[in-house]
Amino acid sequence: MAVVRIFPALLVPVLAALSLNCGAAPFAVRLGIERILVDTPPGFTDTTELASPRLQDLADTLTSPSNRILIFALSDSDVRRFTQGDQLDARRYMIAVTPKALERERVTPAQFAALVSDSLHDLGKPVDAKEIIKFLDKQPVGKLVLISETKREATAVSVLQATRLPPLPAATLFADKKPQYLFSTTALFLVRGKALQLSVYALYDSLADIDWLQTITQRWIDELQRLNR
Repeated sequence: MAVVRIFPALLVPVLAALSLNCGAAPFAVRLGIERILVDTPPGFTDTTELASPRLQDLADTLTSPSNRILIFALSDSDVRRFTQGDQLDARRYMIAVTPKALERERVTPAQFAALVSDSLHDLGKPVDAKEIIKFLDKQPVGKLVLISETKREATAVSVLQATRLPPLPAATLFADKKPQYLFSTTALFLVRGKALQLSVYALYDSLADIDWLQTITQRWIDELQRLNR
């Protein structure tokens, strides 16, 4: 039941070709007998209610077919660009899913531990975040690298990862191509006995993007737990 997936490099340019008009608000999803409230963090809008086949296909590339997608969110600024017909930045986006095999039952600590083990067992050894760009430059394009395990508790685990994307075209004939790096967090945790996975993605400009990823992921977890007390 592997749920951690490599983000495809082609998703960024494909997103730029789409357009939509939507708004974000908390909503309920039924997982077995439980009614779970979900929402996006401030600054992001869920797109699943659009029923767009192309957006659904893009969301599907972010997770395993064994998962049910609850949220696929773009930044509010990208939503505005969509509505205006402009090209997206597609620099930050996020997805929330739940394992289909577990959504109708109350997940026990043993089941959650097995889910975490199955999802994160082959991530490799952590790499120092301060040296991550040098390390990524030596890796194949698309290879996912573990930077750190940011949380490890009985009912919540979070990791920080990164991958090197194909470089952007050179701005001029004699300029070098601009490298691209995609960083992401993946968090697995329990809410009312249900297992949720949150993944947040950001194109890298500086270490501040890593700090943002870790902060927004924890805030999202905290908010979903607050909504479902």
